[in-house]
Amino acid sequence: MDMSDIAARGLVLLGCGKMGSAMLAGWLDGGLPAASVSVIDPYPSDWLQSSGVLINQPLPAAPAIVLIAVKPQMMGAALPNLQLLGGGGTLFVSVAAGTSIATFEDILGAGTPIVRAMPNTPAAIRRGITAIIANQTATAADLDAAELLLSAVGQVVRLDSEAQMDAVTGVSGSGPAYVFHLIETLAAAGVAQGLPAELAMQLAKATVAGAGALAETSEDSPSQLRVNVTSPNGTTQAALEVLMDEKSGFPALLSRAVGAATTRSEELSRG
Repeated sequence: MDMSDIAARGLVLLGCGKMGSAMLAGWLDGGLPAASVSVIDPYPSDWLQSSGVLINQPLPAAPAIVLIAVKPQMMGAALPNLQLLGGGGTLFVSVAAGTSIATFEDILGAGTPIVRAMPNTPAAIRRGITAIIANQTATAADLDAAELLLSAVGQVVRLDSEAQMDAVTGVSGSGPAYVFHLIETLAAAGVAQGLPAELAMQLAKATVAGAGALAETSEDSPSQLRVNVTSPNGTTQAALEVLMDEKSGFPALLSRAVGAATTRSEELSRG
């Protein structure tokens, strides 16, 4: 399945908040005709209404793909629309956090191809990363189609099992918040050392953004990049001796943080 197939049969987007809007913008920029997209959203934004897509109108009988991008608490209101489309050769792709494949199979039938995906918030600027896993009904072509759609907002990786989705949530799903908090605290630490607040924040943002870009594009591993910037007995080493402490530094803190997020994701998935 490619974009021409999707354009011919139609694509349904259930929910068009920040994540749905980011994906839709990527598809339209990639050449998907606006008239091939049907959006169901109770509060369409001004941008959505000006995009040319069909909004809250009767859905095609057998669209190529239905992408579910509603918040978990809105899933109940969305279910009637899903049940009407299940079992008709339509691929369902869900980015609804904490909603298992089994939940959708109960609604749509086990014979319906379903792909569960976990994107993260940098998708809003097309710098996200999304993990995907499919049910047994989905084919290799279905996974390729899901990856094609989700690559509009960043990288896509495939999981070996749905059980990995909770750990993905703990690392990349919730991970942007960890980095935002790092920026906050790094800037606050600069203020504590005498820098003006605005300058400290500018330095912190640029440092984290630049280091992340370097880590992503460099042939060196993050460990080697860390070594490259650490002079023996220098300022960076002094800081790293604090940050790399096994009991109180990043190793212990991030292990606990990711573990807590993973556990909470498991709890939410069980309902």
